[in-house]
Amino acid sequence: MIENDLPAEAMADPKTFTDPAALYGLMARLRQDDPLAVIHAADHDPVRLVTRHADIMSIERDAARFINQPRQAHFSNSQMMASRKALGGVDVGKFMRNLVAMDGPDHAAYRELSQSYFTPKGLESLRGEIERLAAEFVGRMADHGGACDFAQVALAYPLRVIMTMLGVPVEDEPLMLRLTQQTLTSQDPEFQAQGGSSVSAMMEMYVYFQKMIADLRANPADNLGSIIANAKVGGELLPEPDVFGYFNIVATAGHDTTSYAITGGLLALLENPDEMAKLRADPSLMPLAVEEIIRWTSSVKHFCRTATEDCTVNGAEIKAGELLLLSYPSANRDEAVFENPHQFRIDRKPNRQLAFGFGPHVCLGQYLARLELNLFITELLARVDDIELAGTPRYVEGTFVGGVKHLPIRYRMK
Repeated sequence: MIENDLPAEAMADPKTFTDPAALYGLMARLRQDDPLAVIHAADHDPVRLVTRHADIMSIERDAARFINQPRQAHFSNSQMMASRKALGGVDVGKFMRNLVAMDGPDHAAYRELSQSYFTPKGLESLRGEIERLAAEFVGRMADHGGACDFAQVALAYPLRVIMTMLGVPVEDEPLMLRLTQQTLTSQDPEFQAQGGSSVSAMMEMYVYFQKMIADLRANPADNLGSIIANAKVGGELLPEPDVFGYFNIVATAGHDTTSYAITGGLLALLENPDEMAKLRADPSLMPLAVEEIIRWTSSVKHFCRTATEDCTVNGAEIKAGELLLLSYPSANRDEAVFENPHQFRIDRKPNRQLAFGFGPHVCLGQYLARLELNLFITELLARVDDIELAGTPRYVEGTFVGGVKHLPIRYRMK
């Protein structure tokens, strides 16, 4: 049995997310005993923890009653104060506004600017290039002498994909990797910027993208970066905080989440060799396997919503202004929705995973992530044999975005 003796307040502790057994044990107990618990963690504002699949779906559907503003993630008060201090007392939302932070007509209008680019049809023109990149990065494993930290391979591949789409040159990718990690995984000591705040990385990224935006407005190109830089709402170019926010969310969410899915997906296959053998024997199962990997890894750990009025969720009284934390890993292990949820099954069907969210705020890049996973794992299994763990996997310390950050493996190329 998985452990389940942690207090609910552990959900606010980044270290909890480094121990999957304890984490999923806690979630299972909360789903059963207190599915809408109010947690009062030290140095955190109180938050209503939503753990059941059905409750998260009902909240995500009701975008008028449960809004993204003013807070999208549940970080410590110390971390939020450090961010404001780094910005001279200005809230981060004044410095940068992105899709995740928007509600209502604003969100719909800004989402529409690039939505067609991220549809399966829109991505079809990029499929050949993404397939080529998958082959390139799997091929690089041959240069490591049969052993490597697979997480580094899994980070580099989706980073290249999204930076190519934006128009960032290859030589600037190490910079972008550092900045995006310091932004999204700022709670992990290994990745955080000096002082523990993500703002310094955000400001460095701001300077970089401001130059790119100016260049793309002067010389439009055939890429996603140019679409964003030259996009107009109401006949006007996007305001400075909004256009930077768009670049920032695409650059950060566009690779870290996918890389954790790839790394965690390989770990799941290694820990379940019968499932890997099944997938090798029948590659037509890859689309189902990708959905299971996405469910299993749940790279985005939560988003927050704020209630706009007094209401009830599954019988619980919610007050106007109350903060709710939607736990996607918990929803994706909900016994009421998934048969044997703690088993990794590459042919799971149906698979109503919520890792991309649901409703009007469903992840804009969900089809890109699926395509990247499909092409990379297909290439990996076709060209690499006898993969095994060569050490202990290590997980990100982070309550917001994370997964396996180090995965030592041994392997033999075919």
